[in-house]
Amino acid sequence: MAKPKVAFYWCASCGGCEETVVDLNENLLKVADAVDIVLWPVALDFKRKDIEAMKDKEIAVSFINGAVRMDEHEEWVKLLRKKSGLVVAFGACACFGGIPGLANFWDKKTIFDRHFKEAPSVDNPKGVTPQMKSKVDGNELHLPEFFDTVKTLGQTIDVDYYLPGCPPPPDLVLGAVMAILEGKLPKKGSVLAPDKALCDTCPRRDSKPEKLSIKEMKRPWQIKMDPTKCFLPQGIFCVGPATRSGCGETCIKANQPCRGCMGPMSGVAEQGAKSLSMIASILGIDEEEKMSDAEVAKLIDGIADPAGTVYRFSLPSSLLGRKRM
Repeated sequence: MAKPKVAFYWCASCGGCEETVVDLNENLLKVADAVDIVLWPVALDFKRKDIEAMKDKEIAVSFINGAVRMDEHEEWVKLLRKKSGLVVAFGACACFGGIPGLANFWDKKTIFDRHFKEAPSVDNPKGVTPQMKSKVDGNELHLPEFFDTVKTLGQTIDVDYYLPGCPPPPDLVLGAVMAILEGKLPKKGSVLAPDKALCDTCPRRDSKPEKLSIKEMKRPWQIKMDPTKCFLPQGIFCVGPATRSGCGETCIKANQPCRGCMGPMSGVAEQGAKSLSMIASILGIDEEEKMSDAEVAKLIDGIADPAGTVYRFSLPSSLLGRKRM
């Protein structure tokens, strides 16, 4: 009996999602025994023509990580959608836009000007920027088109399931693969991770005071953080209350606050707004005390890069989507 075909593809991302597949360790051998990997560019030599030659839906499932940043990404994911029975948005970048999605605070011209002309380390007196077509020694070279806006996988093709995380935890990856192989998947569109807030599973949850009020915001490097206490009363911005659990609390165990890579729980359309609402509700001092406008401004200014913090992984998927230009 033929093994089900599985594909892994990498769009705009750092490669960490590819590493988490390797982090399955000996379980990777079990997966390899159960499936036929027909595409995995980071590890094996397959060509686009190999996928194009397949029948429609011949691939049982494609795990696609990374945001859609260029036309090459768009072409590949549309091809894999056509050739796959199931498509899984694999990792925060595919699910929500991720770190590459922060580019939506700018546009293509601003990004190119900074990267190729204005950065202190750049030596480019002619101001040359990448072109889609150029001639070198009489030959025409083609580069992918760089989109003005970063998109999620679900904004580009129909997605069957979402597996968030930066990167997705190996236990969730293995669980998703086994659920697919055994036909035990939930309804289409489901997120293959627990539907509860990270605070519910955080090992520091019992140290969070019932009534919380922060008088000063700090960044992790500015203080010696207590490794046993909730980050919020220490004045550290942690988005655990607005973030889905299932990550294994990896950052928390490394004494770092949650960054939000697992995305929101079901029913939350705006992770960024929920994070801002959460932090706004605990900023300030006791009701009996009065704050001057200057004190309020200082407290708010203590939040470094608020937009980049609350939308670190979710800007393209948010209601905001991008900054208008």
